[in-house]
Amino acid sequence: MSQTGLQGSKEREQWKSRVGFMLAALGSAVGLGNIWRFAYVTGENGGAAFLIIYLVCVTLIGLPIVLAEFAIGRKTQSDAVGSFVKLAPGKPWVLAGILGVASAFIILSFYAVISGWSLKYLFGYVTGELWSTPATGYEGFFSDFTASPLEPLIWQSIFMFFTIGIVLAGVKKGLELSNKILMPALAILVISLAIYSVSLEGSSEGLRFLFSPDWSAFSDPNVYLAALGQAFFSLSLGMGALITYASYLSKKERLPGVTVGVATMDTMFAIVAGVMIFPAVFAFGGEPGSGPGLVFMTLPNIFNSMAIGGVIGLAFFLLLTAAALSSAISLLEVAVAYFIRKFNWSRKKATLLIGGVIYILGIPSSLGYGLLSDIKIFGERDILDSLDFLASDIFLPLGGLIIALFVGWGWNKAEALKESDLGRTALGKVWYNLLKYVAPIAILLVFLQASGLLAFFGLGGE
Repeated sequence: MSQTGLQGSKEREQWKSRVGFMLAALGSAVGLGNIWRFAYVTGENGGAAFLIIYLVCVTLIGLPIVLAEFAIGRKTQSDAVGSFVKLAPGKPWVLAGILGVASAFIILSFYAVISGWSLKYLFGYVTGELWSTPATGYEGFFSDFTASPLEPLIWQSIFMFFTIGIVLAGVKKGLELSNKILMPALAILVISLAIYSVSLEGSSEGLRFLFSPDWSAFSDPNVYLAALGQAFFSLSLGMGALITYASYLSKKERLPGVTVGVATMDTMFAIVAGVMIFPAVFAFGGEPGSGPGLVFMTLPNIFNSMAIGGVIGLAFFLLLTAAALSSAISLLEVAVAYFIRKFNWSRKKATLLIGGVIYILGIPSSLGYGLLSDIKIFGERDILDSLDFLASDIFLPLGGLIIALFVGWGWNKAEALKESDLGRTALGKVWYNLLKYVAPIAILLVFLQASGLLAFFGLGGE
């Protein structure tokens, strides 16, 4: 097909199959958010209580918004911004698309940095360097590596090279083919590692942490904020990826089954990843609330204590890197699809230019643990954490809020129900009312908590 194939609806690329679309959408959702971020956020927020709130957020807010994004993308056959331009020309709903494209830039900029860390560790296990404790310990190894002014940039650039290469290949040969390989491989790896983790002596304490709630945690508003932020990050809500991917879907495909399938598999992946990580952490005396360093400092120590720790470490970081890649290509595709339409660029030009810009934007995050470690934004957050906060707790919820409000209040109800494939059924009414009332209120409260406005008015927690 021609390089301008995305510009008109007649020539626009489409998924080769329904399964290909589902795996690609799942690939967008399954990533660092399900392993690295889910593990440390769950650990920091009390385990089982967080998991319960997370599941409620996915069911009442995540699922309806996933279906809404799929419906918008399939209806318009356009990118995140172009979709709202088509459905509501001249109206401010387009802000949802703009936030999505902006989020894709921000998230991929620091996502590639963390993914580069994973790639570095994968290489370390492939070569055998990390099969035994480094001279400075795993904590010192991670600190020395991230503080280096050059090495993190090298691994970040390697990861972006692979991401750009896949997106350059297009929808069928790049996005769809890669996810048809990555998703089954990821499922096999995470299930195998989870089974091994549960078999370890002392693993039951980790399972209790993940599945037996501390009820006092439900009184902490910050747990709700963390759970909703994780749901948005994990499901790729509000960042335009689901709208963009659905825009390559044939209008003959029905959406409700695809939506439930993607959300369920993504959530199950996160839970199984928790089963993979926490029993091992507790079995070897690790600290579940050790923050972002859980994966890069705590787990390598644990792997080193296992009889076949080198093999387990190799499999784990292969899993982490592959999951990161599946999400990274969806983030880049959001921005690429927008620039192809907006400026009539070829896929090659858009992918290379935007990929290069995002790499440059990620350099401050890469240097944020070394040369730029003194820079703090949003309180005491370093550069990478600040960008994560801005995207995950501000932009994504705001984008999701606008999408929910658009479907519930800005889109013709009959058309919205028709495009969702639910129609005027009881389930359709539930979906529509969740988007119209429940999701906006919940997202708004969490957003106010994140911004500190609830505490300002004396309504939030500490």
